[in-house]
Amino acid sequence: MTTAGRAAVRRNRDADWNAWPVAEYLAENYRRMHPCDRGVIHHHSAFYRQFPPGGLARTLELGAGPNLYPLMLAAGASRHVDALEPSAANLAYLRRQLTHGPEESWEPFYALCKALDPALPATLGEALARVHVLPGDASGLPDGRYDAASMNFVAESVTEDYGEFTGLCAAFVRAVRPGGRLVAAFMERMPSYRIGGGPVWPACPVDEPALHTVFAPLTVALTVSRLAKDRTLPDYGDTGVLLLTAERPAP
Repeated sequence: MTTAGRAAVRRNRDADWNAWPVAEYLAENYRRMHPCDRGVIHHHSAFYRQFPPGGLARTLELGAGPNLYPLMLAAGASRHVDALEPSAANLAYLRRQLTHGPEESWEPFYALCKALDPALPATLGEALARVHVLPGDASGLPDGRYDAASMNFVAESVTEDYGEFTGLCAAFVRAVRPGGRLVAAFMERMPSYRIGGGPVWPACPVDEPALHTVFAPLTVALTVSRLAKDRTLPDYGDTGVLLLTAERPAP
């Protein structure tokens, strides 16, 4: 097929992320806890429990979106969490949660996080007090600012361009100092997708070999594990969730 005969590959800049459908996304994914949430929380909690309480001075949540549980989990180890997010809609939601208090639907998530990591603050509000919401994206990240960084359902969910996916992952790695640690979750083999009846959002289907190809040259101590497809969620075309930990090597 000629280039003219193929559909154009949509990149991150081609989607209107300011119009991200926050209410519909939360309704489909986070108004109750799903099995895959439990799996991600168990995985990420084990990552943060490797550090002493408050042992990380500054950590990053890259592309935070409206999902609060990665921010909750970081509070057990991090004294300062930067939630970096480009979407005006998601920024408004995050700021409301911090200013007016988190919605009650997040409490079961925090109960699980707290049960797994007793070092977490007594309340969800106290945990989120460590979070600082910042507008921006991976393109503006300084090299080596953070002790640890987290990224959840971001790099594979914003572009159809594998090269751009690779670049986003590289920026994620560079955000931590040498010896800094990384934790991430990816939708497995998810094509471009819809939230509710809205527009199609760009995505790059990735699998475990793709993550090894992207991260192995950039990191050490790389691990990738998998959660089976969660049938309680809408069918976005994915085949499961991939969970990653790694470390940025010393020079």
